[in-house]
Amino acid sequence: MAWVIGVDVGGTFTDFHAYDDASGRTHVHKTPSTPDDPARAVLAGLETLAAAEDIDLADVARLSHGTTVATNALIQGRGKRVALVTTQGFRDLLEIGRQIRPHMFDFQKDYPPPLVPREFRLEAAERVLADGSVYRALEEGEITRVVEAVRESGAASVAICFLFAFVNPAHERMLRDALQAALPALEISISSDVQPEFREYERLSTTVLNAYLQPVMTGYVSAFESGLARRAPSASLGINQSAGGLMSPARARELPIRTALSGPAAGAVGAIHAAGLAGEANVVTLDMGGTSADVCMIRQGRAEMTFERWIEGYPARVASVDINAVGAGGGSIAWFARDGLMKVGPRSAGAAPGPACYGQGGTEPTVTDANLALGRLSPAGLLGGGMAMDIAAARASLAPAAERLGLSVERTAEGVIGIVVANMVRALRAISVERGHDPRDFVLLPFGGAGALHASDVARALGVGRFVVPPAPGILCAKGLVVSDLSESFVASSLTALKPENEGEIAVVLADLAARAEAWFAAEAVPAAARELRVTLDMRYIGQNYELGVEIGAADAAAPGVAALSAHFFAAHELSYGYHNPEDPIEIVNFRARAVGRLERPPEPEIAPAADPAAPVASHRPVIFADGVAHEAEVIERTALRPGHEVAGPAVIEQLDATTLLHPGDRLRVDEALNLIVEVGT
Repeated sequence: MAWVIGVDVGGTFTDFHAYDDASGRTHVHKTPSTPDDPARAVLAGLETLAAAEDIDLADVARLSHGTTVATNALIQGRGKRVALVTTQGFRDLLEIGRQIRPHMFDFQKDYPPPLVPREFRLEAAERVLADGSVYRALEEGEITRVVEAVRESGAASVAICFLFAFVNPAHERMLRDALQAALPALEISISSDVQPEFREYERLSTTVLNAYLQPVMTGYVSAFESGLARRAPSASLGINQSAGGLMSPARARELPIRTALSGPAAGAVGAIHAAGLAGEANVVTLDMGGTSADVCMIRQGRAEMTFERWIEGYPARVASVDINAVGAGGGSIAWFARDGLMKVGPRSAGAAPGPACYGQGGTEPTVTDANLALGRLSPAGLLGGGMAMDIAAARASLAPAAERLGLSVERTAEGVIGIVVANMVRALRAISVERGHDPRDFVLLPFGGAGALHASDVARALGVGRFVVPPAPGILCAKGLVVSDLSESFVASSLTALKPENEGEIAVVLADLAARAEAWFAAEAVPAAARELRVTLDMRYIGQNYELGVEIGAADAAAPGVAALSAHFFAAHELSYGYHNPEDPIEIVNFRARAVGRLERPPEPEIAPAADPAAPVASHRPVIFADGVAHEAEVIERTALRPGHEVAGPAVIEQLDATTLLHPGDRLRVDEALNLIVEVGT
């Protein structure tokens, strides 16, 4: 018996998904998050899950962890002092940036202050040219001077970013080695390790972000590893990355910037897995939790990827699933702006004190309070009744807004839901309509604790005719961690014209990436049959400012030819921009390889179909869907549903981790994988 457990830490709840590969048993669990110390909720929840489901933690073989520690450290400014060392003359690049406004139409909005104040930004007398040749050597005396300046700064970490270090990293490594020898407790980030890519400012910003997060992540991961080792001594720990895939704790301590979007990325992995079981290749996801909603587009079973991110106002060049986030969650607070109009979010009640209906001291109206007042959530409480809900407190929180609007509490609650739905629809349109994709060609896949509760409203607003709710939507991020693989990324930056005479040079770079990937496979003991290498070239027409990521097959990576690579680029350009010009010259900017070590995935259990398509009804209750009119809705326990069951709205499907709402006219059927397939009524 060996258990695999996925743990996803959210702003409101911490979710667990446990699977036993011997018996096929699967268990899910939710517990309130502890924002002051996320590990406390994880370790306590692990013990509660083990006690409730008779799991011997000594039998846990792997624990996969999605964490918000890095993101929260940036939001809350909890990082420690960082020093920065740049090439002489580039001390202020971090502050100068690209001299663009943070918002086109807001002249008052400004970027957040630099993470490294000017007095802690140091210069080193050295210079490497664009071809990698050394113009000015980094002398021993200069290294000693910089080391002493870093020591005097009192910094807990240092970022080193020299000009053209992505071509020749020798100077960065020399200074790193000297700092390690002189200051062994110092955390060090060098740009040639963090993100060795073209574009100086983004490389600098990403390296600084990594250095800022290193002390925080080192402390968290080390403490978590110790706590896990005491409880589950045989468990190997994997930390999820923003691009999906797991990395070792040591790698997470070294490159914490790769974990900044780890939770949402796990949701995308889980959504791809769930969509595949439902037979859907093209979906748009809606991950609505307690604090925010994350949306993502999945085409042909693959999530869109991006390398351009802004994390809490700071640019980061890091591989990540292309997720659009909006402050729309169950805890989002309804408030009135200066223009007198009601807004919902982005401020959230979070886990503490939480919505007013939680009875933990919250008084402001939230989306959860509105759903409870409309009868959409069970008055018996969340988590299968384990977390009580106070409907009187929910109504009391909405009353001041209702009085201000001159409406009933119910109509005010409908307004709160309508606004939060509009916020989510706007985020979904940004990744679909605004990129030339018709959302009606996709299926909506809602998850998170509140996704299925609002899916019908969102689908109607988008014009999507069908949505799919996986078996445990509120735990899907944790399930995504269970089905995640090991992963490592490699990049080589080299501006290379796509010409026949450069085919040999291109082949050499790709062969070097493949060799680095093979070394990683060997170090991680990945069996040959479980190895996969995905190669992507960042390509553009010569003269363009930005490039497209173009994935090429294994055959073209092994023997790259100009004709084949050009054809891949033309297809990608046509897909993104609607045209291509076969006559214009093309160049490669970056060469990327992603090594994937496949881990064993839990098989899906076979479930006997229902003898009768009529689903068993547990009870009825009045639910308001629109215009303040209550409908008598069937209340159905999700655990009672079997393949072949059918339900007609209005209805409420309740389970431990989520609630699915069927509006009048919606029709639901249960497929063989226990997904709820909902056809949206007109």
